[in-house]
Amino acid sequence: MLERPRHPRQYLVAPLQPAGFLPHHFRGVDEPTGIAVPDDPARAAAAVSRRVLPRFRIALAAVRHNATVQPEPPHRPEPPQVARVVTLTWYQDGALGAPYKSVPEDAHTDLYGLGFQYHPHQAAFLLPAAYGEDGRDLRLRALVHQLAQKGIGVNLRHTTTPTIAAPRPAAPVPTSPSVTAHRR
Repeated sequence: MLERPRHPRQYLVAPLQPAGFLPHHFRGVDEPTGIAVPDDPARAAAAVSRRVLPRFRIALAAVRHNATVQPEPPHRPEPPQVARVVTLTWYQDGALGAPYKSVPEDAHTDLYGLGFQYHPHQAAFLLPAAYGEDGRDLRLRALVHQLAQKGIGVNLRHTTTPTIAAPRPAAPVPTSPSVTAHRR
């Protein structure tokens, strides 16, 4: 309860969240709101009893019910394990693809149908960068959905640039005239 700003002789009364409950217990509960009451104690008590307490009791009962039904926050279940997986890679040139030998045979038709092209000289299925980001995203989502229906998982990876240091040139061996003269 606190004084109502800019309204002399009035107070705001609102129920507080009861202790001991977790945030997910309040999900879906119609929480009671506060009311303004006059500074007359008898009229204020009557207004709170009539307008706040019934809604508070209903909300508290719903929160207690939620706490008994689901004491812990809901967690999404783990995905099912799959034996077959297609690993798609974003290549540096913007293409998205997978090595041919790593793609299960029954996924070939899905890849072709969504615009992937087989490049024999690269031994890979590639989705060209020419489709643009939106086109690639739509095709990728459709592919994931289609392969999931067949029990085939999809991994998505980025290529990493190998950081191989260039070999340093060998330092030249100085030849002095005195050394060469002794060898003759």
